[in-house]
Amino acid sequence: MSEAQQPESPSGPVLSGAQPGAIAFLGLGHMGGPMAVNLVKAGYPVTGFDLMPAALEAARAHGIATADTAAGAVAGAAVVLTMLPSGRHLLDAYRGTAGQPGLLATAAPDTLFLDCSTINVDEAREAAGLAVAAGHRAVDAPVSGGVVGAEAGTLTFMVGARPEDFESVTPMLEVMGKRVVHCGEHGAGQAAKICNNMILGVSMIAVSEAFVLGEKLGLTHQALFDVASAASGQCWALTTNCPVPGPVPASPANRDYQPGFAGALMAKDLKLALNALESTGVAARLGPLAAEIYDTFAAEGGAGRDFSGIITDIRDKSAH
Repeated sequence: MSEAQQPESPSGPVLSGAQPGAIAFLGLGHMGGPMAVNLVKAGYPVTGFDLMPAALEAARAHGIATADTAAGAVAGAAVVLTMLPSGRHLLDAYRGTAGQPGLLATAAPDTLFLDCSTINVDEAREAAGLAVAAGHRAVDAPVSGGVVGAEAGTLTFMVGARPEDFESVTPMLEVMGKRVVHCGEHGAGQAAKICNNMILGVSMIAVSEAFVLGEKLGLTHQALFDVASAASGQCWALTTNCPVPGPVPASPANRDYQPGFAGALMAKDLKLALNALESTGVAARLGPLAAEIYDTFAAEGGAGRDFSGIITDIRDKSAH
């Protein structure tokens, strides 16, 4: 384990566990890394782990202690925070694989397991059930706000938890975000995240189609923006993440669609929404179509571009 020095634990509500306030942070990628940095800056003792050596090196450069294994990071922690690629990764980490003990067996009794990954609702509920059955507490808290929000500490957390666990974890979430919403019991945070992002994906496609149509009809981008942003077409996809350069200088369209929120991530979230639609029998049409459109966009070169780059795909496939 790294000898990186940690600041003293912050004041405020003390989370129960072997070492009050200590956090094991598993998953130090583009989102997790900056989130862990903000926790350290606020005075939380954080020990991180990631499978990628570069992520561990970057974490140490920002004063985060690291462990050689996930189990090493969890030892003595009051909170185990996970930011992992999928529900399968989370469930495998909780249970253990190939004869290796999982995090639930490794952690001290009554550890708070806080998962900030974006996964299927049923996987979130299964993970929470496993944690509770093992004598721990569980919270699902997926995030919105992208890498910029993670770095700035302005994320939105959508939380699924028992009320007492939500109260315990809120001070820590407020260090990493500007808005923390208790959406309900286990799995409710994931449900809110996928519903929100289905709205976002559908609305970005609609805004992009409108701009391409406006181009065909001889409208300037600024004229359409000036009308729609102050009329019934107003939405976040238009006024904050505008898919054409110019009207919103901070939007990724002004940086050749550097993400932001990558097309691959939108495709993933819409797939999660599609899974939920199918499992619940909702008679949705736009959500599944948006999932199909973004899946194709990601597969055809848009995976690493901002999801607002869907406008270029629409424009390229339009009749000339």
